[in-house]
Amino acid sequence: MRFRKIVSVDNTGLEPWAKEKLSELANEVVFYEDYPEDNNEIISRIKGNQQSGIPADCVLVSWNTPIDREVIESCPSIKYIGMCCSLYDEKSANVDIRAAHENGINVLGIRNYGDEGVIEFILSELIQLLHGFGEYRWQDEPLELSYQKLGIIGLGTTGKMLAERAMAFGMELSYFSRTRKMEFEKKGVQYLSLAELLKKVDIISTHLPKYTVVLGEEEFKLFGNGKIFINTSLQPTFDILAFRQWIKNDGNYAIFDKEAMGDYHDEFQSMDRVITSDIVSGWTRQAQKRLSEKVLENIQIYFDSF
Repeated sequence: MRFRKIVSVDNTGLEPWAKEKLSELANEVVFYEDYPEDNNEIISRIKGNQQSGIPADCVLVSWNTPIDREVIESCPSIKYIGMCCSLYDEKSANVDIRAAHENGINVLGIRNYGDEGVIEFILSELIQLLHGFGEYRWQDEPLELSYQKLGIIGLGTTGKMLAERAMAFGMELSYFSRTRKMEFEKKGVQYLSLAELLKKVDIISTHLPKYTVVLGEEEFKLFGNGKIFINTSLQPTFDILAFRQWIKNDGNYAIFDKEAMGDYHDEFQSMDRVITSDIVSGWTRQAQKRLSEKVLENIQIYFDSF
């Protein structure tokens, strides 16, 4: 089985060998290495323009470009959309999953390709903050990770990986998640309600789907001061106004990687005691390899469904 035409509508991060492999799976393959400005440009790329007048039946897209209902209904040729990014649920997806299914389009996304880099970023920045290796030091004297009270909000794949690494350093772990993770509770990770977690721990790390907000004014009050807040989710997991007030209090610190800041990148980078990075922590050479492999695996899964 082959596609008539594959169009990668933006820079998906696929490795060269994967692009070569895609050429074996379609009569024609078109790659765009930039990001379309609007729906008209997305639709033009899918339908075919100067490069080719043949419309695509397979569309590949990174998380940076939305494929909404307008795009889907304007491109009836699409049979398959391959998300070269994480797909957790409809709410957090940049592809309108419901519209796709209503139009008979199969959508597959990937998971667990950049988590290792995210965990290394969290532990690296946390170690620097506790010891004072960087610009800031959390308390008056250097501290180890051991015995620090860490609360993890969202014990999915990334949260579980952080829990495993943190246990190896001797941290005291608690978590809050939509579902209980009994295998981790047996290892000594304590389940608490969100309110109980916030009152108990000194460090919080949130690992949640895009657009999920769990911390507002009351939650930051419960968390209190002299604390460390970490977010590496694909957007802020907190109310912005509440965070602005909380971070003003002496002794409070925040650690964000690039994607966690969303539209507030410039503002957060200018704040005192907010540690940020312009590097996407989960985007490593190894992550690109895993992403490429999983995107190709998903296409084979789609082919095998016929």
